[in-house]
Amino acid sequence: MLLWPLGLLYGAVMRLRTALYRCGLLRSRRLQGTVISVGNLTVGGTGKTPMVLWIAERLATEGHRPAILTRGYRGLGQRGAAQTSADEVALLRQRLNGRAQFGVGKDRYKNGVALSKNGAEWFILDDGFQHLELQRDADIILLDATDPFGGGAILPAGRLREPRSGLARADIVIITRASHAPALETVVHRFTSAPVFYAQARLDTVLRVPSMIEVLPESERRQCKFFAFCGIGNPGAFFDDLKNWGFSVVGERSFADHHRYSSAEIRDLESTATASGAHALICTEKDVFNLPLSLAAALPVYACRIRMALNNEDAFWTAVRAAVSRTQPVTQV
Repeated sequence: MLLWPLGLLYGAVMRLRTALYRCGLLRSRRLQGTVISVGNLTVGGTGKTPMVLWIAERLATEGHRPAILTRGYRGLGQRGAAQTSADEVALLRQRLNGRAQFGVGKDRYKNGVALSKNGAEWFILDDGFQHLELQRDADIILLDATDPFGGGAILPAGRLREPRSGLARADIVIITRASHAPALETVVHRFTSAPVFYAQARLDTVLRVPSMIEVLPESERRQCKFFAFCGIGNPGAFFDDLKNWGFSVVGERSFADHHRYSSAEIRDLESTATASGAHALICTEKDVFNLPLSLAAALPVYACRIRMALNNEDAFWTAVRAAVSRTQPVTQV
């Protein structure tokens, strides 16, 4: 309650900022190319990274080499002490395996210009809904059906980054973690006429850490008891997914988003897991990049590799084409 007035003030500032960009008093800049933004209204996980991956893979399949512009999260990751952004960027790099270029850093316009000189013509703006400094051709916003508006209050009182009215800027709305949410659609359509799609995380494979090559067969997985842990924006979503995917989970522990695990924490997890009767530890693919460089675990550690499944992929891509054509009529998606 004490933070509620601060939330009102923050919301007013965000409305003013948006209005200043809309009327041109604050200037947004345009890259030479097509920009697809993926973002959300709240802090925390809504599935942005899997969605960015899906779009990048789609563009790559169509013969493009997309560039991903992301602020990243500063920290050290499993792949080396010199890297400036861990987990999400590292995950995208590994999954795309050279099929995309990356611009990591706060100045996404500067990074985009540099990538343009390297031949990039398609840009995916990661977590870009509030990044109004950069113009975009398609604005995609994700809403988690289980908590679409972060408790309904604006930061710091709640998890909303801006008022719900910000939905009016969206070209496409994707509701995640549901296949049908008519009540939420009704709320969305109070602010925008943008088409609404649904997406859910599907389990692709379960991989042994740290090699991420060895696949755990489903028959063995169903006989195994797991202790789950993660350091992501929405840990409850991961734990719920595990149960929905048929995992036998005997315990769970969550850490802060982007948490970098120490060897002592891994040992403590193993001890707790063993006491709970677990045969193995299980985490997200993103967590793998925040584990100790030398992982010497007594229990096997596995990671879930997921993919984003849209309810109507062709219609979604048609909506992206339509949004792009409104700003670039001659562009062919």
